[in-house]
Amino acid sequence: MLVGVVMLAGLGCGDEQAQTQSSTPSQSGQPAPTPKPAPTATSSQLSWAEVLEQNPDPKVVTDADFFKRIKATGLPWRVTHKSAGIEMLLVPPGTFMMGASPGDTQASDDEKPAHEVTITKAFYLGRTEVTQAQWFKVMDTNPSKFRGESLPVDSLSWNDISMFLKKASGGLQLPTEAEWEYACRAGTKGATYGDLDLIAWHSGTAGGTTHAVGKLQPNALGFCDMLGNVWEWCEDCYGPYSSGSVTNPTGPTTGSSRLLRGGGWRYYSLNCRASRRGNFGTPDYIDFFIGFRVVRSP
Repeated sequence: MLVGVVMLAGLGCGDEQAQTQSSTPSQSGQPAPTPKPAPTATSSQLSWAEVLEQNPDPKVVTDADFFKRIKATGLPWRVTHKSAGIEMLLVPPGTFMMGASPGDTQASDDEKPAHEVTITKAFYLGRTEVTQAQWFKVMDTNPSKFRGESLPVDSLSWNDISMFLKKASGGLQLPTEAEWEYACRAGTKGATYGDLDLIAWHSGTAGGTTHAVGKLQPNALGFCDMLGNVWEWCEDCYGPYSSGSVTNPTGPTTGSSRLLRGGGWRYYSLNCRASRRGNFGTPDYIDFFIGFRVVRSP
């Protein structure tokens, strides 16, 4: 079975990666032209969102490389999805190693081989797991076992979430497995992005229940509860990893199981790891340790 982080003070939607120009001298001996700054997105281009902050907060985005790449997109960093009321942060394009972390003795065979993945377009991801208040705003129901507006919504099947995404409109989707792990790792290479007790509600700290989102330490991109609290559905069907480098992977086109990521309140370190793949969930599977977060293309 399947089964973080200070609240962000001022937190942000996007389009495509800005192309970087070379700063080396040209063959003529003259300096190369200074790269033009990426264009700033306008509110009309982001009609689905309310822009909260254009530029990333260095106190929140603590990875220097990600900070630079977020600014280079020219896209707002922190936004709210209007119809669903979900706060989202920008994740820039990049390349990372997906799968079993170096030295991770708990990694299973389906987390191997570790392989290079390139994400070519920026995307917005929910800062936290979708809460019960956000679910109720769209669906006017609450299926959760553990009740509280700021708790993650739980007891959801993949099919239930598909109905939520359709009703919420505004382009919301589930993240691919690659998008999820890329955002979870946030530049780190280990099995977790910090001390598990400080970043995740797991079996040793949760006390047999879910907890309000955003209360533990975030990762270096500002995302909370990527590990622990509730398992999170992804878009992909379950399947084996590629043995080579891949770009924008989406998983198999068919399969009986949909992937879950992140572990939850009922589990400890084996499941609360960046590379852990939960493959026990058919699209109609429901349990009280399963929730989700959303993604949106600029």
